[in-house]
Amino acid sequence: MATIEEIPAVPPTDPGALSGRRARGLFRAGLRAHTAGWAAGYAQANLVAVPREVAYDLLLFAQRNPKAVPVLDVGDPGGVTTTLAPDADLRTDLPAYQVWRDGEPVDEITDATPHWRDDLVAFLVGCSFTFERGLLEAGVPVRHLEEGVNDPMYVTTVPCRPAGRLAGPLVVSMRPVPAPLVARAVQITARFPAVHGAPVHVGDPAALGISDLAVPDFGDAVTVGSDVPMFWACGVTVQAVVRASRLEFAITHSPGHMFVTDTPDATFQT
Repeated sequence: MATIEEIPAVPPTDPGALSGRRARGLFRAGLRAHTAGWAAGYAQANLVAVPREVAYDLLLFAQRNPKAVPVLDVGDPGGVTTTLAPDADLRTDLPAYQVWRDGEPVDEITDATPHWRDDLVAFLVGCSFTFERGLLEAGVPVRHLEEGVNDPMYVTTVPCRPAGRLAGPLVVSMRPVPAPLVARAVQITARFPAVHGAPVHVGDPAALGISDLAVPDFGDAVTVGSDVPMFWACGVTVQAVVRASRLEFAITHSPGHMFVTDTPDATFQT
């Protein structure tokens, strides 16, 4: 059996059938792909690594904004491992990273090793991709999976509750759902509070300050048609906060390019 380092970076024909470990092996080998629909049954997570001096503020920010920043794991300074996938390396096992300096993304890379610092504290934050299998099993369509694109994400005008030096707007992901299935989608996702839980808004995007669903701030637009737009808090909120707070340095995942864990989705279901 090939080691994780020996897996060639060949796009799989059925990414949903992969294990978390196999998916990470492909990303470590250099494959870049958004991870919606990958490794069905395994939880996914956002990554943000900040200097140790900022870590307490981020923990406090997460505690004050649990819908947007549900923390699943926190590493030691300089650490690159996690109990969510014991053989993983957080510097290499995501499909794409962003490097931030003074609140601006300055590089997008597939290997963060050259940029990793001994003072960085890595946070893994719940991702709504984790509950999408539950939606599908209940007959609720997930449009970005149907259309084979990244999910659409929007920066809202809703402010998060600040903490220390950290402040910024809520970011949401959007999934259009047929009106008869809206209540079912709310019920299913509410069972996953560790990965954003129930939606924060249903209906008119203008209530969140979103002017055009066809122009997401991150990810790809999807067909809405006559369906009802539903909005979930999104872990990319942390990246909006890095920008708004003008943090000196951070490393994050690239939106939609998540850390695929070895932890089953059901672990985070109540």
